[in-house]
Amino acid sequence: MKKAPLLTVLALAAGLSFVNAEEGFIELFNGKNLDGWSPSAELPESFSVKDGILIVKGGRSHLFYTGEANGGKFKDFELKVRAKTFAGANSGVYFHTKPQPEGWPENGYECQVNSTHKDPKKTGSLYGVKNIVVLKDGQEVPKGGDSEVREKAPSTDGEWFDYHITVKGKHIVIKVNGEVTVDYTEPEGGPEAPGFAGRRLGEGTFGIQAHDPDSEVHYERFAVKPL
Repeated sequence: MKKAPLLTVLALAAGLSFVNAEEGFIELFNGKNLDGWSPSAELPESFSVKDGILIVKGGRSHLFYTGEANGGKFKDFELKVRAKTFAGANSGVYFHTKPQPEGWPENGYECQVNSTHKDPKKTGSLYGVKNIVVLKDGQEVPKGGDSEVREKAPSTDGEWFDYHITVKGKHIVIKVNGEVTVDYTEPEGGPEAPGFAGRRLGEGTFGIQAHDPDSEVHYERFAVKPL
C-alpha cells in the first residue's frame, strides 16, 4: 500500500487543513464551513459557505484566518486564491494583518478584488500602493501610490480567476491568471501613500473583506505555502 505523504499525515494528526503534498500548499479553506476562520464582530453574517464556495455578501466585515496552520502567522509565503466577482462587487485579500473587531484592517496590505465596482482600483492592485486603475464617467487617477491605467480590469465578472501572491522579505509579487500586475519592493519606512501607516511587512495572518451590501464575491480556494 502506498504511504500517505508525511505532510498530509502530520496535518491530519494535528487537525489542520488538507495539505496538497504535490505543491506543498496548505488549504486554509475546507469547502465545508468556516473552521479556522473568525469573522469580525460587525456583520459576521456577510460570510457563509454553500456547495463548497465561500460566499462574501453583505455589509462591511472581515474574515480572518485564525487556524493552526503555521501557528496562524505567515511571513514569507506563496498564496493561491481562486475567486469570482459579480457585477459591482468589491472585496480584498489581506496579508500580514491581524484580527480586529470592526473597521477596515489597520495592519497589513490589501490585494484588491474588484472587476466593475465604482472604485477605480481593480483586481491585481496592492491597494493604495501599486494600483491597477480603470477610469469611468470622468474619474481621475486616484491620489496616493502609483497607478497603471488600463481599459479593463484583469478579472471579469462571472468568471473564476487565479490570484497568486508571493512575499519574500520586502518583495511582493502579485499575479492574476499568471500575469504579473505588481512587482513591488517595500522601501525603508514603508509606503509613502498617506493613510497607510499600518502598511508594513513583518508577519501576520490573512483576511478576506466584505465591502458593502450590494457586493458579492465567491472564493473556492485559499491555499498557502510558507517559504
